[in-house]
Amino acid sequence: MGLLVSQFQLAQINNYRSDLEYKINLIASTKLDLSAQINDIVGLGSDMEPDSPEMKALEKKKERLYQAEKALDQKLQRYQQQLEMINAQEQSVRQTAQQAVQRSFGG
Repeated sequence: MGLLVSQFQLAQINNYRSDLEYKINLIASTKLDLSAQINDIVGLGSDMEPDSPEMKALEKKKERLYQAEKALDQKLQRYQQQLEMINAQEQSVRQTAQQAVQRSFGG
């Protein structure tokens, strides 16, 4: 019975890991897009007067993009921590399964 439960737990862990990895990849892709937008803004702003209304609007947009990037970094860190916990949990479940096999078949 312990082996069956362990296999079920491993399947759940793998599903959760896949979900976390997908989210991590999505955040990485979004961060690349944000970086490109920030670079575009910096490029546009290089031709403008620093005190112009257009430049101020670009600076506000750039600041919002930096804030979004910061929020993504926090989410990314949280997902990476969860992934580490899942990996530790998987190792524990695998040890439990191995012990169940040894008890059942090995002696």
